[in-house]
Order: sequence, then C-alpha cells, then structure tokens
Amino acid sequence: MTFIKNTFLFSILIVSVICSAQEKVDLNKITSGAEDRAYSIKLMQKIVDPVLFAINKETLDKDLPRKPWEKTRKADIRLTTIQAFGRSLSGLSPWLSLGEDNSDEGKLRKKYIKMARTGLINATDPSSPDFMFSDETKTYERIVHNAYFAYPLLIAPKQLWDPLTKKQQENVISALKTHREFKPFNNNWLLFASVIEATIWKLTGACDYEKIKVGVDKHMDWYLGDGVYGDGPQFHWDYYNSFVIQPLLLETLKVCKEKNDSLQEFYSIAMGRAKRYAEIQEHLISPEGTYPVIGRSSVYRIASFQHLGYIAYQKELPKILKPGSTRAALMAVTKRLMDAPGTFDKEGWLNIGVVGEQISAADVYSYTGALYMCTMGLTQLGLPADDPFWTDKASKWFQQRVWSGEQINSQHEYYGK
Repeated sequence: MTFIKNTFLFSILIVSVICSAQEKVDLNKITSGAEDRAYSIKLMQKIVDPVLFAINKETLDKDLPRKPWEKTRKADIRLTTIQAFGRSLSGLSPWLSLGEDNSDEGKLRKKYIKMARTGLINATDPSSPDFMFSDETKTYERIVHNAYFAYPLLIAPKQLWDPLTKKQQENVISALKTHREFKPFNNNWLLFASVIEATIWKLTGACDYEKIKVGVDKHMDWYLGDGVYGDGPQFHWDYYNSFVIQPLLLETLKVCKEKNDSLQEFYSIAMGRAKRYAEIQEHLISPEGTYPVIGRSSVYRIASFQHLGYIAYQKELPKILKPGSTRAALMAVTKRLMDAPGTFDKEGWLNIGVVGEQISAADVYSYTGALYMCTMGLTQLGLPADDPFWTDKASKWFQQRVWSGEQINSQHEYYGK
C-alpha cells in the first residue's frame, strides 16, 4: 500500500511540474547543432563572466553580492566566494580542455583559458586579496569546495596545470591538501575526498590512498541497482547521482586505471551503471522540456543533468540515446531554466531559484556562490563542434516520441552489474 501511495504521489508530482512550468519553449522550432552550441557558449559566458572578470582583478571577494536573504542563514557566508569560483572553473573545464585554435571559438577559448588559469593562481596565492584557503575560512566544508578545484585539474590539466610555475603548482597542491584535517560524512562527501586525492595522485605521484579506496569501496557497496547509488546507506530521491556521485566516481576510477591500481576493476562496472543512469536522466525530460524537481540542491538548476552531458562528453551514450535527440532534450531543459525571467540579477549575478528567483527554494547551505554549480550542466561543450552530438539533426527525445504515439522499443536494456 505504501508503494502504491508513493507511486501515485510521484505521478502527481511529475504532472504538476509539467503543468506549472513558468516559461514556454518553442519546441516546434528546430535549431541546428551549430545554433545550439553558440547558445550554450553564450550562456556559459553569461554565467561565469562576473566571476572570472572579478577574480582576474582580484576583487571577487569584494564584488560577489551578499544578498539580504543570505544574511539570515546559519551557514558561513564567507564560503560563497570559493563556491562561486570553484564551481565555475569545474563547469568551464570540459570546454577549456579542447584548447585553443585558429577558429573563432578557439580564440575565445584561449581568452577563457587564460582567465581561468589566472583565477586559479589568484585563488591559491596567499598574497592575493582573493586567496580562498585561509585558516579563517577553514571549515569541514573545505572537503566539498576543494573537490571543485580538483575536478577541473583532472579534466583540463594541459590548460590549467601544465603552464603553472613550480611555485604556483605548489600553492595549488597545498590548497588541495587542506581538506585532510576534516573527516567527510558517510555519504557522497566521501567522493569529494576521493577525487581530491586522485587529483593530487595524478599531479604529484603521491596521495592519501585510503581516502580514494574508502570512497570507491563504499559507493560500490551502496549501489542500489538500475543505475542508481545510495547517498550513503540511505536512498535519497534527488539529483546527487548526477552532479556528484557518478561523475566523481568515474573520474576517480580513471586515475586508478592510469596508475594501474587494483581499484581499476570497478571502472567498467561503474561505466555500465552510468550509462543506464544517463538513459534514465534522458527519460525524465518531459515532452515540454521540464522534469520533476525533487530533493536537495534543486537551485543548482541544469546541474541536475550534468551526468547526461558528462556521459555524452565521454562518448559513452547508450545506444538508445541518439546524439541529436539527446542534445535536443538537454537544450530544451536548459532554455526552460536559464532563460526564465529572474534567473540573473541586474548586475548579471545568478539569483537563487529553480525557475527564476525563488528565495524559499534555498537549502541552508545555498549561497549565491553555490548557484554556479549550474555550469556543470554544460559539460557537453567539451565535445568538439564536429562531434555528432553537435552535427546530428535534432530529433524527438524519448518522452516526446512516447506521447506523440510513435513506436518505441521495450524498456529492458541492461548495461552493467
């Protein structure tokens, strides 16, 4: 009876989300991959420019707004700056990893690579006004925030790490290591510690290996089936599988493969599960380009679909998901969320909310800086412009095909243990 009741309530929730969306996207207008890519790059710029321009001037801590609703929170508002830059850097890194070239986009990337690298230098330089790793801001949340400095170094090391001077590299590693005095919670936080240590391992050859092993082993134990991991021993219905668990687990295991470590045996298993979860994510996107907003951190907006973009970026889309239809689905959600009035304030900083500004949707740990997690929802920009993801013609995604009465295949695909 409880299962039936929960299923009924979940069905109502999906219908409610679809019917109550504030913004209408013209889904009948077919856009090319080139147009979709241009839109996505301009959106990325719109999101990260206030952050990057400020930290390049070493004024981010001064310029980042502290809004009235933030000043009543119990969490530490001083952490908003490290959130804003780290998450912006992580979201940018797949696109930056393509490097510079002579195309207009390549020249634009050159500019952003330089700004991102300068920001990384300033953020980890103890003499900079925007130094983000002082003892005064050292809390247990350092585990989380350091992960978003580590992740981009795994994704774009040639652009963000290799050009640094020895002293600058030492500053980065010292900053990353500041997480070690804190013990992560027995949930997804274990993977924050894992990916930080995996990054240190990749870049220096040494690490706290136990933090890598515990994070991997626990999550392998917490696998629930059908592409989903528990967030700790308990199941939480939210999108943490997308914007924390699965991408960070896979990136950690990729380093283990590079190091020929015994944990590498889990990579193919985790990838099989990740492909199934990507399929589920695509299936969650309604014909109208909405999705069920459930659980914590919903104000991260399109980061809820980071995993689907990440699997596309890794060229591991399951065969049921065609590149053109997957792009169309992600673009529909992105436009519904990011084009909604109130998403940005008058100065160009992100407002809090899922659709527009919705202050009451904030979690206790959500400050303006945390909202820049949404850049992770543009991971697919790490695919070059000539990849089928961008060149294939847009087509109907799964739920559009279902609800228009098209023939569909049975739902019995299986991708892993």
